[in-house]
Amino acid sequence: MTNKDFEDVKAFLKELKDDSQTPKNVRLKSEEVLNILEGEGEMSMNANKAINIFEELSEDTNLEAYTRTQIWNIASLLEKLC
Repeated sequence: MTNKDFEDVKAFLKELKDDSQTPKNVRLKSEEVLNILEGEGEMSMNANKAINIFEELSEDTNLEAYTRTQIWNIASLLEKLC
C-alpha cells in the first residue's frame, strides 16, 4: 500500500466520522477503525481488524443505503492494505 492509499482511507474515515447524518454507532466505529490503523502493529493485521469491524457494521439492517455504500467503499480501500 502506498502512503496515498493510507491517506485516502483516513480522509474517508474522517468524513464518515464527522458527518452529522451518520448514525452514532457508525461514527464511533469509524473513530475506532481510525485509531486501529494509526496504532502500532503490522498494517495488514490492522487493516484486517478494520475490515472485520466494517463487515459487521454493514450488516446492520437499520443503516441507510448511502452509509452502507460508504462503509463498503472504505472496506474496499482497506483490502488494498492487506
